[in-house]
Amino acid sequence: MDLKELRQLTAPELVEKEKQLVQELFGLRFQLGTGRLENPMQIRKTKREIARVKTVLQEVSQAETKG
Repeated sequence: MDLKELRQLTAPELVEKEKQLVQELFGLRFQLGTGRLENPMQIRKTKREIARVKTVLQEVSQAETKG
């Protein structure tokens, strides 16, 4: 997802998205361990996506605290 799309989501949706990405990362790591992962760069992309979601979630949290 793009950063603009993430910023349009609500806090519960962001939490759900983070859970999905963590689950996906688990699956990718499992595939890497068993030698079935075709594209190792997908792990890096997923980690960065998780970081983006956490950043936007933190922004939302701070905005709610201030507002």
